[in-house]
Amino acid sequence: MARLDWIQKEIKNLKDGGLYNNIRTLSSPQGAWLEVDGRKVLNFCSNNYLGLANDARMVKAAQEAIQRYGVGSGAVRSIAGTMDLHLELEKRVAAFKQSEAAITFQSGFCANLGTIQALVGKRDVIFSDELNHASIIDGCRLSGAEIIRYDHCSPSSLEQVIKEHEGTFEKAIIVSDGVFSMDGDIAPLDKLYEIAKAHDIILMVDDAHGEGVLGKGGRGIVDHFNLHGKVDIEVGTFSKAFGVVGGVVSGNAVIIEWLRQRGRPFLFSSAVTPPDAAACLAAIDILESSTELVDRLWDNGKYFKAALTEMGFDTGISQTPITPVMLGEAPLAQQFSRELFEQGIFASAIGFPTVPKGKARIRVMISAAHTRDDLDKGLEAFKAAGKKLGVI
Repeated sequence: MARLDWIQKEIKNLKDGGLYNNIRTLSSPQGAWLEVDGRKVLNFCSNNYLGLANDARMVKAAQEAIQRYGVGSGAVRSIAGTMDLHLELEKRVAAFKQSEAAITFQSGFCANLGTIQALVGKRDVIFSDELNHASIIDGCRLSGAEIIRYDHCSPSSLEQVIKEHEGTFEKAIIVSDGVFSMDGDIAPLDKLYEIAKAHDIILMVDDAHGEGVLGKGGRGIVDHFNLHGKVDIEVGTFSKAFGVVGGVVSGNAVIIEWLRQRGRPFLFSSAVTPPDAAACLAAIDILESSTELVDRLWDNGKYFKAALTEMGFDTGISQTPITPVMLGEAPLAQQFSRELFEQGIFASAIGFPTVPKGKARIRVMISAAHTRDDLDKGLEAFKAAGKKLGVI
């Protein structure tokens, strides 16, 4: 099949360059420990920040929803797929976030795609942080608007590009990740807000890695900066700290109403399933009842990061429990990951195109589910691999 020869060549190039992604298989629930490729290993890969993915309260809520509603929604939200669970979830998210309103999508990826396309088009401009997530990048491309990148987390760069393009567009939007998932740093949302306000531009933040992590009891980046009612759009996901699946947009009520009319994933893809919605509601109950899990997550992250730094590892610019171990080239990162796996530690290598060439790493995802013994076991493995491979 000559027409597919180019794919075979590209796959070979990935393998030769140490960039081929060998995807491992899990045979257990998410948690601090997993069964991966037939082995019990300590998990440092998942986005299950609070350990809720297999929490008994979450499981019970999903089971009860299945008994009452079944397993599927059966339609898109705008025709026959909106259940009272969806409306309750949106109401609860808005209250949790202290925002005017909220709308749910099938995933955080869909939420970004649907929101950006609904707000800007061909005669408009998007000012986008250069390290924004792929879902933001794809949403920008699909909108047809002109994409103008500004330097990572740089308010001065944003101000400069806005001034350079004043008068050249009908509408504009500023969009940034809240917590950047590969580096763990936090966007200067307070400063981005001041710029958006000064230029009367819509401000959008993707809080996928901030929900359940930043703010009081995990309320997110808007709460972290005390910007309630000031950030127009806060996009989130239920697939990380909430432990389930689905996306959400909260913020300005007029924008939320518009997304119900023009958010394409909302209009053209079946609604989130009832058990998923019920489990998300249970997660909000848990977060509202106590800050214990969020506090433990941060304690674990600080402990692990400090120990790695003391060993001599470079943990980058992270300000959150996300802990990148910077290694440089992809082949070294993949070899490091294999060494860890041999010691019973599941920590995947991250390389190009997820991160720039020369900035490959092991990204350690700390969880509230980890015990101090778990963290110490992981640290021992990192130390042994680091010495063996000449990293420390």
